[in-house]
Amino acid sequence: PGSIAFVVCSSEAIHRNELQSDPELFDAQFQELVKEITEKDLTDPVLADALKRLREVLLYNAPGGKRNRGLSVIGSLRELVPPTKLTQDDVQRALIVGWCIELLQAFFLVADDIMDASVTRRGQPCWYKKEEVGMDAINDAFLLEGAIYRLLRRHCREQPYYINLLELFTETSFQTELGQALDLMTAPPGQVDLNRFTLERYKAIVKYKTAFYSFYLPVAAAMYMAGINSEEEHNNAKHILLEMGEFFQIQDDYLDCYGDPAVTGKIGTDIQDNKCSWLVVTALGVMTPEQRAELESCYGHHDDACVEKVKTLYNTLQIPTLYQQYEDESYQRLQKLIVCHAQNLSHAVFLNFAKKIYKRNK
Repeated sequence: PGSIAFVVCSSEAIHRNELQSDPELFDAQFQELVKEITEKDLTDPVLADALKRLREVLLYNAPGGKRNRGLSVIGSLRELVPPTKLTQDDVQRALIVGWCIELLQAFFLVADDIMDASVTRRGQPCWYKKEEVGMDAINDAFLLEGAIYRLLRRHCREQPYYINLLELFTETSFQTELGQALDLMTAPPGQVDLNRFTLERYKAIVKYKTAFYSFYLPVAAAMYMAGINSEEEHNNAKHILLEMGEFFQIQDDYLDCYGDPAVTGKIGTDIQDNKCSWLVVTALGVMTPEQRAELESCYGHHDDACVEKVKTLYNTLQIPTLYQQYEDESYQRLQKLIVCHAQNLSHAVFLNFAKKIYKRNK
């Protein structure tokens, strides 16, 4: 019961599935999951309108991203389990768990866009910005979160790793929410206080708000699915993956200011939103008192002239050069961490992630 999409009944169907790439399998799985959540799970006719709404929420907010988090579950599982031991059911469950991570991401982003008053996401208006949505998007975010646990229960309940997955998702959600709280408290709306913008505070925000759910979660899920339960092995993986997560967020901060919106799919607002970003933290460490006074007068203002002054200041302080240096140093650190901590884990799990994020432009 509950098996969908890739449950196959003939050798021909199995062969056809094996010819598809993981991204193709992943995309096809999403369409089946939408049907399952909105048509098959709940049959009470009174809920028809609510389920129609859930379908719209899923279709608008879950696809459209880079899918790195979700695809990393099946990608990591393939590195951890020999092909001869990986069944079609294993692949299907990995695709479903991957989509659960994408739904977690969608849940966070719908809520985050409201809190940040963002305008666009993934090249389209933020969900709450749609005229017929507004603040109802808060409940829509809850629906996305609820869908995760329906899927996990339906597809993984009989598996030995089910409890581990549940604890992993709930703990990761809590860590991310703590990171978001720290982020919001560090830069309250209308209160610009650059003294709060320390490197220590910034790294804590990044670790909890981004690194755990974006990097550790998908690999840890694959490890549990592969039967790797050792706390030591998970801690070793965490060392490597949190380093990647920190760099990824720093890169995201850089692209918010220097990325091309036509490529990134979003208009950067970190300067006007008074964000504790890597750029402002780094700038504060190298600027003169006069430059600091200028930054204090311009940062956190929704004014185009102020934003341009901050960007000019960043350029004067050679922030793009400092970023390139940081990227190179981070990659070297990552290589050393892999050698040190991944002695019993496939290095490809981590290197595949690294290939996707280093030198990216969106």
